[in-house]
Amino acid sequence: MLAVTLGLVGFFGFVMLKVSQPAMGVLFSDLSQQDVSAILKDLDTRNVKYELRGDGQTVLVAKADVPRLRLDLASKGIPAGGGVGYEIFDKGDAFSSTSFVQNINHLRALEGELSRTIRSISRVQAARVHLVIPEKRLFERDREPPRASIALKLAGELDAAQVRAVRHLVASAVDGLKPERVSIVDERGRLLADGAQGDNGIAGLGIEERQVGIEKRLKNQIEDIVASIVGHGRARVQVSAALDSNRIESRSETFDPESRVVRSSQNRTEASTTSEGGGAVTVGNELPGAQQGQGGAAPKDATQKNEEVVNYEISRTTRTEVLEGGRVKKLSVAVLVDGTYTRSPNGDVSYQPRSNEDLERIGQLVRSAVGFDDGRGDKIEVVNLRFAEAPPAVTDLVEQSLVQQLLSFTKEDLVRFAELGVISLLTLIVLMVVVRPLLKQVLAPEAGVARALPAFMRGGAMVPVETTGDPAGQRSLTAAGGMPIDVESPHSDRMLAVAQIKGQLKAQSVEKIGNMVSQNPADSVAVLRTWIHEKSLA
Repeated sequence: MLAVTLGLVGFFGFVMLKVSQPAMGVLFSDLSQQDVSAILKDLDTRNVKYELRGDGQTVLVAKADVPRLRLDLASKGIPAGGGVGYEIFDKGDAFSSTSFVQNINHLRALEGELSRTIRSISRVQAARVHLVIPEKRLFERDREPPRASIALKLAGELDAAQVRAVRHLVASAVDGLKPERVSIVDERGRLLADGAQGDNGIAGLGIEERQVGIEKRLKNQIEDIVASIVGHGRARVQVSAALDSNRIESRSETFDPESRVVRSSQNRTEASTTSEGGGAVTVGNELPGAQQGQGGAAPKDATQKNEEVVNYEISRTTRTEVLEGGRVKKLSVAVLVDGTYTRSPNGDVSYQPRSNEDLERIGQLVRSAVGFDDGRGDKIEVVNLRFAEAPPAVTDLVEQSLVQQLLSFTKEDLVRFAELGVISLLTLIVLMVVVRPLLKQVLAPEAGVARALPAFMRGGAMVPVETTGDPAGQRSLTAAGGMPIDVESPHSDRMLAVAQIKGQLKAQSVEKIGNMVSQNPADSVAVLRTWIHEKSLA
């Protein structure tokens, strides 16, 4: 019995200890060996219990300590993410390093810093950046531009705006790198951005990705506005967008003949005279200051010429227009809405279609939401048909009561309740199987009357007695001469003693004793005399 008891107590104690251990939460996962080593070293210093899973790449600690430990480790720069940043230049001898090693270290540091920055985005769990930066050479006219490749591990999906943000982030950090030269791939091998398209790409996204993005955005807008009228889940929307992948560049130049301005003007005046010579040519006539008219000569002819040149500039407009690919050529929208349901007093649900006026109003809202353009041939259809699934419950929304709020347990609450239930069950089993039998044996009352009594006073004389028992388990007193003695008197004495010990002398017991005394007066008197005699001797 002792071995079984110890075995049960040990087993249930072990199970309760394992169940009552604190819940473990993930501190970090997908860690490199360097990060795991640094984290475990810090946890050992703090005397924090931890577990390793997933080939040692996942560290688990007590769930209640996860936020505090993450903050403390982050203040120390742990984990570093498996990449090397600019701290690589804090170590080593720069004087003994060659220029090649310095360039490689600079490239590694730049890739590591970009990886850390990209991981700060909410949906990015891990990132690897590879940069291809051509070496600068002297007397080189045509230089190959830099390129970049990024591999992301995502917790969800990145929309087009987030992908463009990552590309511009990397392009802004590298000299000479353009966003359209950055390729992005996720962990499933999907191409999020194609860096090989160059300028011919649509903002770095393929035509199919852009089409899917436009259709998804328009569908969400239509569902939000229609659901507010017909109810959530009571409308189905499909959007088909036709995109133009051609890139068009046009230049135009126009002149306005009515609009002119003076650009430049020039005035020129010329005067000339001619005369007939009547005198001889002498030295005096050729001397400076000599009068030309000496000799009797008279002027024959005089002319004057005025010339004016005015240049006008005509107004001119030069326009260059570039239409990128990916424009929406045509939109086709199909909206299917359900009717209304009413519940009769007897509980029957009846269906009623929506009126044409309601459908027209819904169509107008849809046209405004998608930017309807009749000129490009957009088409929108709003149809009312009964859905195949069961109709929704025709009841008003009621706030959750206090009981419903208390019963709305989370997954963690259910796990904790299960642990408490197992502990309670094991405790109950231990109490019922081990503790209860032990207590029952310790607190069990004395069985029957004493096996041997010293004597029984009968009629004032001491008579030796002994106990005998029949096969049925009933006991009786027998005198030395073989005369049976009534056992009720000794039995009444035992009952009085038990009642006095327990402090619970009930009226029924007193009445029973009184009946025994009235039935055996002689024996009762003998017992009382014995008590008095023993008291006097004491």
